[in-house]
Amino acid sequence: MTSTTQVEAFVRQLRARLPSAADIDDAARLVRQDLEPFLGRFSEENETDFAVAIEQMRASIRPVEILRVNSIFRTRQQWYQGPGDGDRHWPALRAYLIDSKDWSPTTVDERIGAASNEIVSLLEAPAQESFACRGLVIGHVQSGKTANMTAVIAKAVDAGYNLVIILAGLTNKLRKQTQGRMQKDLVDRLRDRWQLLTREDEQGDFRMPPNGGFPMPAAGAVHLAVVKKNVAPLGQLLLTIERTVPAILRRLKVLIIDDECDQASVNTASGEYDMTRINEMIRLILRRIPANSYVGYTATPFANVLINPFPAGGSQLDDLYPKDFITALPTPDGYFGTERLFGRPPVDADSPRLEEEGLDMIRDIPEADATYLQPPSRADKDLFQPRMPSSLEDAVLYFLASCAARRFRGDGGNHMSMLIHTSAYVIMHERLATLVKAWLEVNADQIVASDSPLARRMLALWDAEQARVPSDLSILPQVNGEQLMPFMPEVLDALVVPVENGVSEDRIDYDGPAKTYIVVGGSILARGLTIEGLCVSYFLRTSSQYDTLLQMGRWFGYRPRYEDMPRIWMTESLSTAFRSLALVEAEIRTDVEEYRIRRTSPTEFAVRVRSIPGMAITAASKMRAAVLTDMSYAGKHIQTIRFDHRDPNVVRGNWTASANLLTQLIDLGLRDPEANRALFRGVPGRLIVQFLRAYSVQASHRELSNEFLLGYIDASGDSRRTWNVGVVEPRIGEPSAAPLGGLGTLRLSNRTRLQRPEDFADIKALMSRRDVMFDWVEEGDAATSSDWSGLKAARADVVGDTPLLLLYPIDRRSTPRPGSRERVALDAVGDLIGFGIVFPGSVEGSGGYYSVRLEAPSADDLQDIEDEVAEQLEAGRVH
Repeated sequence: MTSTTQVEAFVRQLRARLPSAADIDDAARLVRQDLEPFLGRFSEENETDFAVAIEQMRASIRPVEILRVNSIFRTRQQWYQGPGDGDRHWPALRAYLIDSKDWSPTTVDERIGAASNEIVSLLEAPAQESFACRGLVIGHVQSGKTANMTAVIAKAVDAGYNLVIILAGLTNKLRKQTQGRMQKDLVDRLRDRWQLLTREDEQGDFRMPPNGGFPMPAAGAVHLAVVKKNVAPLGQLLLTIERTVPAILRRLKVLIIDDECDQASVNTASGEYDMTRINEMIRLILRRIPANSYVGYTATPFANVLINPFPAGGSQLDDLYPKDFITALPTPDGYFGTERLFGRPPVDADSPRLEEEGLDMIRDIPEADATYLQPPSRADKDLFQPRMPSSLEDAVLYFLASCAARRFRGDGGNHMSMLIHTSAYVIMHERLATLVKAWLEVNADQIVASDSPLARRMLALWDAEQARVPSDLSILPQVNGEQLMPFMPEVLDALVVPVENGVSEDRIDYDGPAKTYIVVGGSILARGLTIEGLCVSYFLRTSSQYDTLLQMGRWFGYRPRYEDMPRIWMTESLSTAFRSLALVEAEIRTDVEEYRIRRTSPTEFAVRVRSIPGMAITAASKMRAAVLTDMSYAGKHIQTIRFDHRDPNVVRGNWTASANLLTQLIDLGLRDPEANRALFRGVPGRLIVQFLRAYSVQASHRELSNEFLLGYIDASGDSRRTWNVGVVEPRIGEPSAAPLGGLGTLRLSNRTRLQRPEDFADIKALMSRRDVMFDWVEEGDAATSSDWSGLKAARADVVGDTPLLLLYPIDRRSTPRPGSRERVALDAVGDLIGFGIVFPGSVEGSGGYYSVRLEAPSADDLQDIEDEVAEQLEAGRVH
């Protein structure tokens, strides 16, 4: 019989010994040598437990079948079978994550281990003499991409790569942060096997070695360089490669990790950081290294997937398009991302899930409050003095209460942070930090006195906020206001208000004891920099670009033991933008998944990026190869989800347009007598066009505007086809206040609106999946477990290429179901009418998206390009 405790102890000791042992058996021998002087000869029970521990270790590193479930890739040799007995770096990292950082073995093996196995298997085998691999890994903002990155490096080094170059950020601070993380997670595990070419201090960037080139790599050793993406250090790296003895250069098997690869690496015309030169430097470095695998990591891949992989002519080097593989890392458990915070469109309007609404953690900053914190123009910034609006006071008070609550839960030894990001101007950061410090100093006595008006306001705010999140969100009990006050003096004593921008001296530093920060910052906070223990964000900065806006979301990430506490104050326009970006992110991952199933390589398909009206995907200079795909609704279903519910003219006009259509259809005798619902067949397309022209679509429904929708119906020939038309009624519903044409009074659907201070109602979803089968099967017969595309395909087999228009009468008094956190009563001025359309055809190529048009040159063209580039490099004409 084995002892679980003793087996676990043996496993820990074997993990600690394995990196310095030849194999598991050798590690077992070393463990015996360590223990027998103290325990004596192993007892029979000890021998049994030790044998079980050895088998558990063998199982943890046994070669595995790598399924490549998250990637699309160019088919090539399968060379990597997972970690092996003789590996050193991955076992050392794995032991560190489990034993020192308290990660569970399941998390390490199933999340970090499996995903890194997949990526390493997609690199080129280092045993080859020469190779050039290009890959892209898509993560999430603040999601732990670095953990995956370190695991990939560890396994690649174990497999034979002997030089690792990490391109890390545009600033010394970001480069230093990455260097420190690599040293702690990788280098310090096996210090004698790493030869560092860069240091952890802010001035420790890459410099050419004294002998002018890379030395011959020692057996079993690996070089590491963490290089800032700037012209000077990259130039030093390129010069070092060029001065390396050819015999040594051929021995180097190089893994290049480009962290935040959409920033600076992608070729652009010009920019603040001389990005064209940086892109050229990276490409020249890759060209000079005979054997290299380049892997870009980013959470915002918009620029990377819009690179043209087939540059025209031979005047430029091949760019960094991920021609070999694209991997979309799965969303980790416990991660707070765009979908979890801002919600996503429900799969089924009749039965939306609570998680589709998003967590009730977003708080509104009134537009008037923004005027207290942002100068009206750039010219006014020098004279502008910020003032403390009530929304910022609430945010600060809530943060102080959250710090006390975390101390009450026993987490006083952890970092706690609040972020205030209101302006790009450095002068405003200093003034705002001074304002917050002064407000805290003036009100400190009130904050710690439980009977003061300000303390009562803080505690009332805290209790109200605790009631707005589900009680099961955290495994820990909720904290009430009365439990906070004893910790408030400690919170104020620990609180510091640093400024984090490119010129500040009093900056954040999470080394050493736990910090309690209210961080006032600028653009340096917009990418890469991790704010530890972030709980509250007050956010006014905006951007018209997807990638910049997403990267500003420092609030994304993990919130262990305070999952119920994060809050974000932002304007309604920012909140709406993030809700749209949640859909964009999901669609990119869906594209990767769909093409993975089809076994399509990155050079055979183009990832599509949905265009959001009023926003740019990325900088225009990064989209020179992007094309707007044709706007098409083929194979799609569309639906009205936003309504001008308070405009009586619009509400009445849409009801009248629907009533007139239905009256015409009844008069023409088009109602299906065999259907047990209001279904009309053989409707002339011109009547559909007439209805759509009369119907007023809410202005934010850009994709449903007459320009797009009627233009497509005309161009596709759907206006000349006959349609089917149906009216969707629930089994149980209130009667309509007015008749809907010749159909008379109808039962109304219940569709509530999201709780937003907008002048229109957003119901998020109108149609249910079974509705696409409206003109085929009797209600209830559809396979509701099927997805949209499966149901539409099944319908097409029966009704062919007949479009379907569905009308939805909606109860103006619609009320939310119990438990809904984001929904409120519709409260419209009259019963609404929405519509959905199911279009025939294939969804392939349908538009509203940007993508790269992949028109690959022929093999002869590629050879001509490579020959010309080689000649130019030889002649020194490419710089």
